Order: sequence, then C-alpha cells, then structure tokens
Amino acid sequence: MTRTYNLTGVTCNNCKASVEKALNTIDAIEVVSIDLENSEATLKMSHLISNEELQSVLPSKYVISEASSYSDSISESKESVSDLKQLFPLFLIFGYIIGASVLLNKNEWNTNNFMLDFMGLFYIVFSFFKLLDLKGFPESFRMYDPLAKVIPAYGWLYPFIELTLGLLFLMRFQISLALISTLIILGITTIGVTRALLSKNTIQCACLGTALKLPMTKATFIENTIMIVMAIVMLLKTYN
Repeated sequence: MTRTYNLTGVTCNNCKASVEKALNTIDAIEVVSIDLENSEATLKMSHLISNEELQSVLPSKYVISEASSYSDSISESKESVSDLKQLFPLFLIFGYIIGASVLLNKNEWNTNNFMLDFMGLFYIVFSFFKLLDLKGFPESFRMYDPLAKVIPAYGWLYPFIELTLGLLFLMRFQISLALISTLIILGITTIGVTRALLSKNTIQCACLGTALKLPMTKATFIENTIMIVMAIVMLLKTYN
C-alpha cells in the first residue's frame, strides 16, 4: 500500500536524506519518496504503520502526519462503503461460525452449548488466520494491544493461546479456566481497540492476522464485546 503524509521541518536535501534514512529503518517500509516543494512524504509499505511509529524514528525537528488531502478526497459515504467492503470477510466468517454453532445444536437445542461452540469455533478460526503469518502478526498486534506492546513475546504466543482456548471450549474441558482467560485477554485487547478508535488513527486490525487487511473499526470492538459478554454469562451460570 502507498500513503502520503505531511512532513514539516524538511528544508533541504540534507534534511531529505536524513528523513529517508530514518524511515527506511522500519522494516515494513519498502520505498520512501520525499517531495521538498510540497513538504510531503510518500511511503510504500507492506502494511499500514501508525503515525506514532513513523514519528518515533524521526529526529524531533521533523514532524510527520497523515496528509489531509488523503482524508478529504473521499466523501463520508464512500468511506462507509469502503469500510463495509473491507469488513465483508469478517462478517462472512461470523456468519459461518454462527451457522455452524446452530447446526451443532439444532437437534437438541441448548443455549449454553451454542455459546461454547461459538466461542470455540471463533478462537479456532481466528487463530488459523493469525498462524498463516506468524512473523507478521505480532508486529500488527502490538500496534494496539497494550500487553503486546510491553511484552513482544506475547504477540507470538497469542495465536497459540487462542487455539488452546478454542480446543478447551469445543472439548468442554476446563471451561471455567477458558472463560476467565477469555475475559482477561480479550479485555486487554478491547482496551487497546478502544484507544485506537478514540485516537482516530488508521490502524490495521490484526484479528484475522495479516492475510486479510481489515481496518480497526467499531466492528472489531463489537466482536470482542460479544465474546466477553458470552464469557460473563457462562461464568454467572456456572457459579450460580
């Protein structure tokens, strides 16, 4: 993907070279092009990088920010359509998970079993997409997950944690432990998602790994909330 950013403080070719060198230290950036006349930086990158990460590698006298021309050039209605189009894979996967959970319980309907199957399939499917790019996922995940930012190894372990929780739910083994773990790990992630939404920065959601490029939106918050609510309901039923 290619994005254009406003760049202040770059006044000469030496400045240009300094900024190019600094930005090129970020692995995800493939090409850096600086336009001195318009004070702009055009970046070609393998995945979206937050403004904070871009700014962190630059000397303090240079300030980089997303170009207003980019956001202003697209109307609000087109942005909504674009978001829906990007989120279609997420909605489709949710539809399959819900459908499979219903079919597993259609003969003898049991709401508790439906929720356990939904949570188990949710974790299994989402861990699958993360494991497709185990190297790239942690980088995207730490952009918004508070624990992954502090402990990088957590980003590597997260897909395996999801896989384990999915198996526990589907096998009906150590359900209480799986429910409590769900509240903790998704609670932490939801805090990061909420901060990302409030900051209004364009961040790639890593819920489906890096195989599918999904924007961080309210849908991401909703999917985590559904799982958290289910975990709370199941825990209340277990201990009542």
